[in-house]
Amino acid sequence: MGFFVTTLTFIVIGIIACLCTRVCCNKGPSANLFHLTLVITATVCCWMMWAIVYLAQMNPLIVPILSEGE
Repeated sequence: MGFFVTTLTFIVIGIIACLCTRVCCNKGPSANLFHLTLVITATVCCWMMWAIVYLAQMNPLIVPILSEGE
């Protein structure tokens, strides 16, 4: 799975989670805003963790330069 496909997957999961939170936790406008903020923050944090790990693993694959002495 490529970087952009997984990024789109995280966006879709975030939208679905926001809709589910809005339907399930309907206790007022301030509670909705609070829950939506938490869902969006959690989705962004999970995506950033995945992106950092994914890109950290790409460096040895893209630039494996060895000197003649090794």
